Amino acid sequence: MDDSLTERLRPLRERIDSLDEQILELLNQRARAAQEVGVVKHDFDADGPVFKPEREAMVVRRLQEANPGPFTDQAVDAVWTQIISACRGLESALTVAYLGPQGSFSEQAAYEHFGRIITPLRCNSFDEVFRAIEAGQADAGMVPVENSTEGAVNRTLDLLLNSPLKVLGERSIKIHHCLMTRTGTLEGVRRVMAHPQALAQCQAWLTQHCPGLARDAASSNAEAARVAAGDSTVAAIAGTTAATAWNLGVVASGIQDDPQNRTRFLAVGAMDTLPSGHDKTSVILAVPNRAGAVYEMLAPLAEHRVSMTRLESRPARTGQWEYYFYVDLLGHRDDPPVAQALAALKKQVAFFKVLGSYPAQ
Repeated sequence: MDDSLTERLRPLRERIDSLDEQILELLNQRARAAQEVGVVKHDFDADGPVFKPEREAMVVRRLQEANPGPFTDQAVDAVWTQIISACRGLESALTVAYLGPQGSFSEQAAYEHFGRIITPLRCNSFDEVFRAIEAGQADAGMVPVENSTEGAVNRTLDLLLNSPLKVLGERSIKIHHCLMTRTGTLEGVRRVMAHPQALAQCQAWLTQHCPGLARDAASSNAEAARVAAGDSTVAAIAGTTAATAWNLGVVASGIQDDPQNRTRFLAVGAMDTLPSGHDKTSVILAVPNRAGAVYEMLAPLAEHRVSMTRLESRPARTGQWEYYFYVDLLGHRDDPPVAQALAALKKQVAFFKVLGSYPAQ
């Protein structure tokens, strides 16, 4: 390196080193304060939850609002999620269930939402994720609920309908699909494996570039990567994290048909979440099968000026062409306008279930 460049960089690097030491000291002060909070909480409620979604969301949001830059708000979210996770872990690491194995997009969403200091519980199905939380084997879970290309994840919707678990939060991540094999080439490959949603999200690319390969469904993309790691005739569709986890070579990247492809995940658990100041409420509704019923169902929302951000229907499986409606509303169920709208809805619909109120992403 040029001596003049080295001399110009030296004071800047020394300044960065000094700032890093100050940051480390402040982080340790924060960690000690978090431990003291844990002691006080334990004195009042020894069995109370360590994880407080609304408090964590409020901390990040306050810092984003006070952030002068050039550190971006997205960076504030990423960094403080990890700081909060590390401090929370000093008291007790959360056990988080999600669809595995290692390298799945569900795992990515779990780490982005809860931070890296968690105890992962990798499950073979969405059903197993819900069962693990209901049985007390996990504190929370992460499940996909909708994709920007393929729409709703129907199994998740069905589980939310029948489970006592509540929605604790949401996380939307960009889905970047890669085709991967043991060799990094398609030589000798006869079939492509992935979760059905991933196969659908990449169908145009596969038709154009791999028309002769059979397409087989897997329980998850990470499971497909695991299979491909042991079978040279299999190519998997998964993210780069799965390629690294299973030592696979990437044949092609960015093979999703929609370059803006995203999946929204929900954090689920057994607790209720208090208002954070910027929340959503998710509910399931059903109405009698008669003219104007859906219009009447939505009327209380307009009357109380509650914004609806999502409306999804799912067959009720009664054979009578009846449907459950999954609705996301802006605001917390304890906010007066939302509370009034929900009270009116409950009186007039045939089925009513609040899935939870939670901090909006």
